[in-house]
Amino acid sequence: MQTVNAQFVREAWTLPIYRLWSINDRHPAMLQVKAGGGAIAVEIWTISAEGISSILLQEPPGLCIGKVYLADGEVVLGVLGEPFLCENQREITQWGGWRAYITAVEKRYSSSTSTCKTKKN
Repeated sequence: MQTVNAQFVREAWTLPIYRLWSINDRHPAMLQVKAGGGAIAVEIWTISAEGISSILLQEPPGLCIGKVYLADGEVVLGVLGEPFLCENQREITQWGGWRAYITAVEKRYSSSTSTCKTKKN
């Protein structure tokens, strides 16, 4: 986001009407659903039209701009996923957000690659 001069505004929560998927652990994809959704932690940024265009051109096909409904009643434009993008991908709604999921993955990875050091006699 810094490469396109976006300005971080705040963190927020969505209404509990979304489900979240990890696209190959590189991109989040959020879809609005009629039932079975959860509140998702999101980041609000101010970004120019040129900046969002530049970012979307680097994203996988199937990510698009749409209305995101926040828990505080505000409606913002955000990046959403199209259903085909989420096929055969990991649903991560239960983590409550992309950053929480990535933190869990990193902890799991670091604990599985750590080695046990023993004292030499």
